[in-house]
Amino acid sequence: MPFLSLAGMQRSSIRTPNKWRSLALAALMFCPVVAQAKLNIVVTLPDCAALVREIVGDKATVTTLAQGAEDPHFVTPRPSYTRTLNKADLLVDGGAELEIGWLPPLVSGARNRDINRGGGRVSAATGIRLLGVQSGPVDRSQGDVHAAGNPHFLLDPLRGKAVAQNLAQAVMRLDPKNASDYQENLDAFVARLDKKLVEWHKTMTPHKGKAIVTYHSNFDYFAERYGLKVTGQLEPKPGLPPTPGHVRKLVPKAKAEKVRLVVIGSFRPTRLADFLAKQSGAKTLSLPIMPTESGGSKDYIGWIDRLVTEFDKALK
Repeated sequence: MPFLSLAGMQRSSIRTPNKWRSLALAALMFCPVVAQAKLNIVVTLPDCAALVREIVGDKATVTTLAQGAEDPHFVTPRPSYTRTLNKADLLVDGGAELEIGWLPPLVSGARNRDINRGGGRVSAATGIRLLGVQSGPVDRSQGDVHAAGNPHFLLDPLRGKAVAQNLAQAVMRLDPKNASDYQENLDAFVARLDKKLVEWHKTMTPHKGKAIVTYHSNFDYFAERYGLKVTGQLEPKPGLPPTPGHVRKLVPKAKAEKVRLVVIGSFRPTRLADFLAKQSGAKTLSLPIMPTESGGSKDYIGWIDRLVTEFDKALK
């Protein structure tokens, strides 16, 4: 057996750890870093989704079920919606029974325990003062009445601000690690919105007290915020399509009240609205009731800004 000197043993013991250290460093260099998955938020409607996106920025993935050109009461459920809800960490709905006709079966079919618990689901209407809350019994003979209140509250930007603050709290509770980023995004959004609130108030003040007719109760909150007077609706009852007979009965009232506009959602046909406008000396105004991909109204502030601009132009 060859003689192994102490010096040789020392050199051998030094070389071996260096070898394994190098291998370990190489392994770290080529081993992919596992990133934490983003929060997966599913939102039923584009108006709520626009607020959620302002809050989460790039820290979460936001998927919207309904589109801006759809009637939010009557969204067609698709199988893909169930799959989308199955993977959601948080479900944000409008609330006030707006989605009651199409959302419950999708949530049930998704088999997602997270969105059936309090922390994984939030309604935008929670804590918001709603118009049209029904104190007595409601039945189908009254039409599509929402006993919990008018669900179109996001057309009022001041209520929109309150909803954004509530949604931010829900997201921060679910993802406290990024809470400071969410708060920073909320603060920036509120600062921009507050500036526009002053501008919108100044623009709409000259139109206070002017009368309008609406197709549905969509614009009640907008009208309340800016002092417009809603004197009637094209629908004979909520959710029921207008009839020529009902619209003809509105003509003398519209004339007497000096109605300036007949306002309808942009997804609705304008034939009967145009008839009433022509007979009463008013104008037809077709507007998106939720943010859309077109017309510069994809984000929340852009959407409200478009409404204010169009109302101002039509009421002059």
